[in-house]
Amino acid sequence: MKKIVEPGLNGVEKSFKDAGPYLGLGFQFAATIVLLILAGSWLDGKFNSSPWLTAILGLFGGFAGTYNLIKTVIALGKKQDAKQK
Repeated sequence: MKKIVEPGLNGVEKSFKDAGPYLGLGFQFAATIVLLILAGSWLDGKFNSSPWLTAILGLFGGFAGTYNLIKTVIALGKKQDAKQK
């Protein structure tokens, strides 16, 4: 099967264009977890409940980040499949 390269794009540019939507996913995943851990730590200090809120929000951040990562990858995959047809 021959790869079709868009006019004006060489192989490297095409690779970066295809990988572009996926490049920020790792940062988004990590940022979700870190922000919820920081929020939990702040709430623990406010309510004197250390380390419970940090742990709970950290776990929730892990689940929320994973859910968002999977949802985004599936949506991007469907978009690329529709584009190839």
